[in-house]
Amino acid sequence: VQLQASGGGLVQAGGSLRLSCAASRSSDRFNRMGWYRQTPGEQRDLVAVVSESGYTNYADSVKGRFTISRDNAKNMVYLQMNSLKPEDTAVYYCYALRWGRSTPTWGQGTQVTVSS
Repeated sequence: VQLQASGGGLVQAGGSLRLSCAASRSSDRFNRMGWYRQTPGEQRDLVAVVSESGYTNYADSVKGRFTISRDNAKNMVYLQMNSLKPEDTAVYYCYALRWGRSTPTWGQGTQVTVSS
């Protein structure tokens, strides 16, 4: 399976972006889907994750501003990012973990740049 992320771009502080990520095979089922982000020289950090049943978890830094959702029928995951801050600037990677697997599949990354 492959993941294709889209929706990144340049936005001013306070603006919004919506990231999307689609799995190449609609027949797969994923336990968890979510988003990580990474800045140069730093580790990849969790932003948000959503389970197949809809349980969500967020990094403290994005709570109240970002909303993760998924469409199980389409095997897609979304990240609505509001009130963006310059410190949200990063490459955002979507991931998906299939049931019974311990290693997730990663998307190619999409750049989000927030100007002050």
